This record gives sequence, structure tokens and C-alpha cells, in this order.
Amino acid sequence: MPILLIVLVAILIGTVGFWDALGALLGAVALLALFWVLVVITGIIAILWLIRKVS
Repeated sequence: MPILLIVLVAILIGTVGFWDALGALLGAVALLALFWVLVVITGIIAILWLIRKVS
């Protein structure tokens, strides 16, 4: 699996250049991080809502 990832990154760099590829990878990581932050916030809000509704 890591070899496939390295090959895909090499193809990406070869296609669009290093800096564009770096920007694309950082953007993808930021998007995943934002998604998980939103999942955690939604979970916290749901738990607080349930606690308030029960008590």
C-alpha cells in the first residue's frame, strides 16, 4: 500500500509539478482534518442535546 501511495505522488508531481502537487496534498490533508473536526463537534453537540433532553 505505501508503494502505491509513493507511485501516485510521483505521478502527481510529474504531471503538475512539485509545488502544485504539494499544494494539492496539503489541501487534501486540510480537508480531511476539517471533516473530522466537524464530525467531533457534531458528536459533542448531539451528546449535549441528549443529556439535556434526558435530564
